[in-house]
Amino acid sequence: VFNLGKDILPEKLKESLARDEIRHIIIIGQGTAAIAGAAIADGLTRYLKGTHIKIDSKTASEFSGFSLEDNLSDTLVIAITQSGTTTDTNRAVAMASERGATIIAIVNRRQSDITSMADGVFYTSDGRDIEMSVASTKAFYSQIIAGHVLALCFARILKTVSDDFIARELINLEQAPDMMRRIVEKKGKIEESARRFAKQKKYWAVVGSGPNKAAADEIRIKLSELCYKTISSDIVEDKKHIDLSAEPLIIVCAAGSPDNVTGDIIKDVAIFKAHKAGVIVFADEDEKRFNEIADSVITIPRTQMPLPVILNTVAGHLWGYYAAASIDEDAFFIREFRSRLSLETIEEDKKHYSIYERIADRNLHMILEEFSTKFNKLRSSGILSLMNVQTVSDIALLLKYAAGKLPLEDLDNDFEDGNDGASPIDLLDISLGHAIDELSRPIDAIRHQAKTVTVGTSRKEDLKGILFDLLVELGFATKNLPSKDVLIIKRIQKAISLVKGHTLYNINNLDVDGKPQDTSTITINRKGGISLQMKSRAEASATLMGTKKTIVRTGEIYVGFGKSDGASIVTMPLLRERTIVKNLLLIHVDFNELLSPDEKKEVLGDRYYDIRNLIDEYNLPWDDSYLEKIPMGILLGEAPEVIAAEIKKFIE
Repeated sequence: VFNLGKDILPEKLKESLARDEIRHIIIIGQGTAAIAGAAIADGLTRYLKGTHIKIDSKTASEFSGFSLEDNLSDTLVIAITQSGTTTDTNRAVAMASERGATIIAIVNRRQSDITSMADGVFYTSDGRDIEMSVASTKAFYSQIIAGHVLALCFARILKTVSDDFIARELINLEQAPDMMRRIVEKKGKIEESARRFAKQKKYWAVVGSGPNKAAADEIRIKLSELCYKTISSDIVEDKKHIDLSAEPLIIVCAAGSPDNVTGDIIKDVAIFKAHKAGVIVFADEDEKRFNEIADSVITIPRTQMPLPVILNTVAGHLWGYYAAASIDEDAFFIREFRSRLSLETIEEDKKHYSIYERIADRNLHMILEEFSTKFNKLRSSGILSLMNVQTVSDIALLLKYAAGKLPLEDLDNDFEDGNDGASPIDLLDISLGHAIDELSRPIDAIRHQAKTVTVGTSRKEDLKGILFDLLVELGFATKNLPSKDVLIIKRIQKAISLVKGHTLYNINNLDVDGKPQDTSTITINRKGGISLQMKSRAEASATLMGTKKTIVRTGEIYVGFGKSDGASIVTMPLLRERTIVKNLLLIHVDFNELLSPDEKKEVLGDRYYDIRNLIDEYNLPWDDSYLEKIPMGILLGEAPEVIAAEIKKFIE
């Protein structure tokens, strides 16, 4: 018996599955969530074998961009997201739902955006978000488990496997926490492996076959985030056909593979080693054949799919953590030397040393020699392979100049770019800064873009509405708008009941940065509607001034009343050369004064809260009905302080 209620698995979906009306299941997500989707798709394929249901997993952006059909009424979309606010995923869900698809969301964060868009919501936590970070780990594991529970429930409905089989699978899933703890208990050996091998190779790759390709893909993401590297992910057997000439470090996810596949992976590992690659293997605990050929073998408890996907990934996550920590220690070594060098320079400053006296200073020589010995040892062992080659060579050369081992006369020839008479000690300090930047690997969720809203490419269908339509009519597109203005225009369109006319202006003589200056000019390009009968100040004077000059400078749209004639207007800047405002479009409009308070709140956006907060400052009660008493042009065009003052008058 599955206790997945109607909030997770709607009755309508159960009935559609039972009546064979669902013909296609597509699992979507972005990044880590998409990889969890691939692992879930593998489980669905195994559990629903023999049905006519087609199983696919896709990134949400690929699904919305290339796989949407006009009619998706026979399709179940399982959307996976940690935050519930991933732009690409939510946009794909909205587009699929509009086309009749049923949506189930597997999500971590409660009451997030996607929960109001889905027909059913399967939370990966019991009330408290298990993790909030783009560099998510625990959410990935739980998404796989949740997806397999869902898949087994589908198998129960469709009777594709026996109840005994389902029970065994669920018991297997329940072992995940204990198995994961067993991996964590091996963290000492994993740390030893990472510290020994992570810094020996500049290029890294992660490989896995079958279901373990998902583990490889996920490890690749975390290694990239933790170690700030671009890393490839491949099928094990394909790696020998791709880039072994790079002599990379290869992490092999082999645990949980069938015996015949494991035999092939052993041969592939031997090939990797023959091509001078470094090889780290995650293997089943009772598998000894990798021991003689791999540089390092991390053993994984033997268990049934999908747990090996999770366990390989846990090992990879831990390996990446310790690799990042080890790399960062080298940055600490350089930071420490840079600090000592700085203190010594301060002491020399107190003595008013010339550059020649600095270079001859014995204390400085001792500091430089001590660092140089260790630096060269690390360089020779390949430990500094993650540093830029130029940075390494610059430091090695500048150490010799700073110690007086090379003549200062040659310094300009070796460091002519940006030298400007700087001393070798100054240049060494700069190069050490570059080295620290290249080696620092702070294991920091903020650095890894932790946030509740995940930005993305967002599949935008054509923006339409009264203002966008006018832009198209005049030969412009959204790309001609400053990006910050596009959503504002979309939001305020509801407040525009009629476009009565327009004037398109040309802007000229801006400075080199595209900003207005005293000689900047404005001329009329064309008019339409009531503007044909209206006089413009630009007809009398071509000098760019006033509000229009401010709009050109800030690139911000203006909505409200004209300063000279009190007309209801919208004025928007239009870009021609990427970021330079070359046109202004002034639109004469009628505002829609019949909007409800809720609609006005939507149109106002953040301005609503600015106004309300000011009323709170007056210690006055707030009511949304106050918005009905303020004309739309004032709400949109005047400062929140002015609007709040008006509201204060009729409250009191």
